[in-house]
Amino acid sequence: MTRARKSAAGLVCLIALVAAGCSRNGTDGTGGTDAAPSAPPSTAAPSTTAYAPYVSATGASANDSAGSPAAYNLAFVISSGSDCTPEWNGTHAIDDSSVTSRIAQLTADGAAVRVSFGGASGKELAATCGSARKLAEAYGAALDAAGTTLADFDIEGDELTDADSVALRSEALALLQDERADLTISYTLPVMPSGLDEDGLALLESANDHGVQVSTVNLMTMNYGESYTGDMGDYAVTSAKAAHRQLKEVFGLSDADAWRGMALTSMIGVNDVAGETFTLADAARVRAFAEQKSLAWVSMWSAFRDQPCDDDAGSDDAATDCSGVTQEAGAFGKAFAG
Repeated sequence: MTRARKSAAGLVCLIALVAAGCSRNGTDGTGGTDAAPSAPPSTAAPSTTAYAPYVSATGASANDSAGSPAAYNLAFVISSGSDCTPEWNGTHAIDDSSVTSRIAQLTADGAAVRVSFGGASGKELAATCGSARKLAEAYGAALDAAGTTLADFDIEGDELTDADSVALRSEALALLQDERADLTISYTLPVMPSGLDEDGLALLESANDHGVQVSTVNLMTMNYGESYTGDMGDYAVTSAKAAHRQLKEVFGLSDADAWRGMALTSMIGVNDVAGETFTLADAARVRAFAEQKSLAWVSMWSAFRDQPCDDDAGSDDAATDCSGVTQEAGAFGKAFAG
């Protein structure tokens, strides 16, 4: 059973990217680049929930622009190996011309890009950098190369349980926000229908303790385990409701602010756990729920999987370049965009 500890007021301001900005001392401010007013959902007002899929930073997909995303999560910046050098997927320099050209194409129509650090493979920089100052510089260099102030930290697996790297990351991000008033930080964390686990909560509490201003907590609503064989759309909603209670407690938020500080990312089609398949109907369910609660954004893993497989569409194994379900190319992007 997870436990949440309520922090001292004002240490962290959890806000959605579509909500008003917040200063480092917890009061309302207007310094953020994403400080647009939000409104409760209604039949007269457009949804404040953005669509922001995960895309490859190193290779284009024909489905990247399906649904006309407001932002793209660029996967992933990790360590080049055992040192503090950031690279795209551990293979491309952060200023590689093919990546910068790709970013220019993604943003040509006005979409933003968010650099996602970490992921399931390789080493997140906090596990290889020797000091908070060097780590902050590595994060900053990657953001500058991408030309963005939006940073996402996808922390999972062994690195989520590594207390030392969690603390070092929090210290580095506090330093970086001191230097960059417009830096917007989100965390992407695994979740279960019971909510965030103790490691995920400990990471958020570490951010709290170091005074990191967190914009959004993005929940990975996927790969729950073999005991979960029901409807994946319902599981996503159940997970969100459980995490909502936890975010209220950790950050001392109102109901509405805790929803606005949340995002949901689903793995489309066949998941990595046998028996888990996320359908187009599930995507529509998640989108409707997100709009109802005015969540910050919805996302999916990933745009390059948003297409039917060439063969064996009913496979029980998750493919890296297709969904494994019957669909038209780009259909999940359109469903998540609403």
